[in-house]
Amino acid sequence: MKRQFDSITPELIRQRKSVHELCRQYTRSPSKGNLKRLKSLFHTCGEEVFIEYGFHMDYGDNIEIGDRVFINANCTIIDGAKVANSKIQIGADCLLGPNVQLLAVSHDMEASKRLAKANYADDIIIGNNVWLGGGVTIQAGVTIGDNSIIGAGSVVTNNIEENSFYAGVPAVKIRAL
Repeated sequence: MKRQFDSITPELIRQRKSVHELCRQYTRSPSKGNLKRLKSLFHTCGEEVFIEYGFHMDYGDNIEIGDRVFINANCTIIDGAKVANSKIQIGADCLLGPNVQLLAVSHDMEASKRLAKANYADDIIIGNNVWLGGGVTIQAGVTIGDNSIIGAGSVVTNNIEENSFYAGVPAVKIRAL
């Protein structure tokens, strides 16, 4: 369910700037200390989570990451603010390839309404043991079932069945796994 929020309030602008600076700091120096600071921004973060350089997110406080997750270089998570009450959940044992984008925020489709600059956030739920190939984009409102694979370069606009391989733009089911 899409939830509207205003991302240009002074509070949310300050929060985003602070989070963006920490992401830049981690990219410049991907030390254990900077990784620990980055992980502390998440709502929850499991054990043995590794995040490569180039990681970017807007807020972090509604992101839940399971155990043993690997996030490759240049991952971008556009997450809704806490006031949007949406979440991005990444299950245990997931692999996110380089340049993956999780885009939980969208805007109005109607041009006149878009002038108001409203943001709409919706959940992204990624099950356990999911592999997102390089350059995959996940849109708002999508759930990906356990043990599934999304082929490199795919754009996921609809829910993905568990134990399945999907690929393409938009992603379609190729076969069961």
